Amino acid sequence: MINKIGKRAFAIVFSVSVLSLGACSSAPDQEDIQRVPNRSAQALYEDAKETLDSGLYARAIELLSAIDSRYPFGPFSKQVQMDLVYAHYQSGNTEQALATVDRFIRLNPNHKDLDYMYYMRGLINIKADKNAFQEYFGVDRADRDANRTRVAFTDLSTLVKRFPKSDYAPEAKRRLVWLLNRMARYELKVATYYFEREAYLAAANRGKFVVEHYSQSSYLEPALEIMEKSYDKLGLTELSDHAKQTRRLNTRKNK
Repeated sequence: MINKIGKRAFAIVFSVSVLSLGACSSAPDQEDIQRVPNRSAQALYEDAKETLDSGLYARAIELLSAIDSRYPFGPFSKQVQMDLVYAHYQSGNTEQALATVDRFIRLNPNHKDLDYMYYMRGLINIKADKNAFQEYFGVDRADRDANRTRVAFTDLSTLVKRFPKSDYAPEAKRRLVWLLNRMARYELKVATYYFEREAYLAAANRGKFVVEHYSQSSYLEPALEIMEKSYDKLGLTELSDHAKQTRRLNTRKNK
């Protein structure tokens, strides 16, 4: 009798535990419904779009995320994901924006708006590389690692190459010029750092890297100059003279 009562008590306790867990797991759904009304995908998207256009990005993300969760295969699913990318970008959440755009590109390799997604990916990586506080006060940040800049350059280059007739291609080309100069400037900063510490070979190699990879940038002449000075310090007269001649020819060509 005791064993039967014990088993029955255990069964009751176990059932109550399961029900409690079920109630806990459904709590987020109830909370979600309270924040975002249980309406049709179209009605919710209209609200989300209006909110997004008004610049209320946090609320727009909430609405769009709810649509994405409730109607993952609905008629607005692709547009919702693209809007989420933009909303996260505008709100400064670059990591979430990148995760969303990467998922979209991976799952929709032939989508008609793929050019826009590569454009946004480039903008997101540019934004991720910025520091608003330092830029506001005019702090020179060219000596920081340029990895994000390189990734942004790749993103926008992909857009221009794959979608040359895209509406975003002209702006992407303008930004590519800026990014090229940004990367060249970083390498030149590093070269100067090495030169000032008498690591002349390392300085010359950094200058050479600019000449070989960023010859279209506005930092070609300074790169040749640091090569010239570095080779001179190393006693490599022939290489120093060659860098000097190349620099002079470049100066004449640009006059």
